[in-house]
Amino acid sequence: MDEDLEREAREDARPAIVPVAAGLWLGNLAAACDAETLARRGIAQTLNLAVNADVPPLTLPDGTVLRRAKIGLIDGPGDAPVHLVAAALAISGMRAQAAPGKPSYPDHRPGGLLVHCRGGRSRSVVAVALHLARTGGGDWRMEIARLRALRGLDHNQPGAAMLALGEAAWPLLAAVPLKD
Repeated sequence: MDEDLEREAREDARPAIVPVAAGLWLGNLAAACDAETLARRGIAQTLNLAVNADVPPLTLPDGTVLRRAKIGLIDGPGDAPVHLVAAALAISGMRAQAAPGKPSYPDHRPGGLLVHCRGGRSRSVVAVALHLARTGGGDWRMEIARLRALRGLDHNQPGAAMLALGEAAWPLLAAVPLKD
């Protein structure tokens, strides 16, 4: 067990980021805080799903102020299914949101979305899988398997509590009309 925790800590210290769909990436906290990594991929916004991690404001090398949003999920028991539904819907909403130029808004431009949690192995994987299944008409469990492979995760990730939460959230999310 200590070996797994040490491996995760080493991984968490460096940016981990993978494309999962056009304009959508899955990653970790280190990636969300790395302006060069985000800029190279055309990412202009992030969604943090970790209750135990806060990210500071960030300006990309071109002067674009990164848009940040957060829905703090617990990596383990404690979340209500609607909280995970909110995360999946936030992904849809952020991907569809325009970037109006208003004097009271920081400089921003349209760009991709990075969905992350601390390690990018559990909370963000389940939320992205639910979003992809909802918008693509697929099976969210198949999306979990695909994201696991893309992210290089083992069979223990996402964690059992997050997978159970996904099972409880899916019927609620699937009932939401696709109008985003």
